[in-house]
Amino acid sequence: MVRVTPTDRRTALRAGAGLVAAGAFAPACAAPDTAGRTASSSHTSPAPATPTAARAPTRAAPAPRAFPGRPAQIGHGPRDRPRVALTFHGQGDPALARALLTEAERHGARVTVLAVGTWLDEHPELARRVLDGGHDLGNHTHRHIDVNALPEAAARDEITRCAERLRRLTGSIGTWFRPSRAARATPLVERLARAAGYPHVLSYDVDSRDFTSPGGPAVARQVLGEVRNGSVVSLHFGYPDTLAALPVVLEELGRRGLHAVTTTELLS
Repeated sequence: MVRVTPTDRRTALRAGAGLVAAGAFAPACAAPDTAGRTASSSHTSPAPATPTAARAPTRAAPAPRAFPGRPAQIGHGPRDRPRVALTFHGQGDPALARALLTEAERHGARVTVLAVGTWLDEHPELARRVLDGGHDLGNHTHRHIDVNALPEAAARDEITRCAERLRRLTGSIGTWFRPSRAARATPLVERLARAAGYPHVLSYDVDSRDFTSPGGPAVARQVLGEVRNGSVVSLHFGYPDTLAALPVVLEELGRRGLHAVTTTELLS
């Protein structure tokens, strides 16, 4: 287990406070979401410098691809290379999302964002912001409900509606699919995702537990205590603790010689 020092704690908290003011935050994948969507923050943030995704993109975003030899549900990448993938459930306060992307880019990291369809409806410009930063963008269902518990027609609708949003905004259905409110897909959801165009379901082997709001230092300890070559880490937009932890995590990964790359890069 990695020890996060008092200096690390102060650094993490200053980073989180300095990058964005707390607004309204998204429910976690493991928490109930009776409304089926995330409330928008009342905090007004400056418009991003990147082009809005409401316009047709000049070129299509990358499409999903098959990785021969990899299982249908991918939980980690190769263990013999010093690379890790930080994956974010895309939902919540857009100011926090932008701040997390900016912080990752400041450290030379590239991440994977699994976006919720209703979130893209509310903040369509963020699809292009993710891609313009060199990150992967994927599908995390339309309403962020327990897709594994749905009957076949409803589960198919959750997957395809989000895919349609992504295609309309970026020209692609996104590079990855991750089921909402679950680490792994049921055989039915796996089959439906494949039929929608996703050869693999993206799982993970490190759960940050950031959605429990344990504080930035606790999130950093959880990630750094489990991450290793090839890890896929589950994180969330919408939580200030995640933003506070990210600089500490990225700096320690750098000290260990681990590079934070997109999931596509991790597996390539």
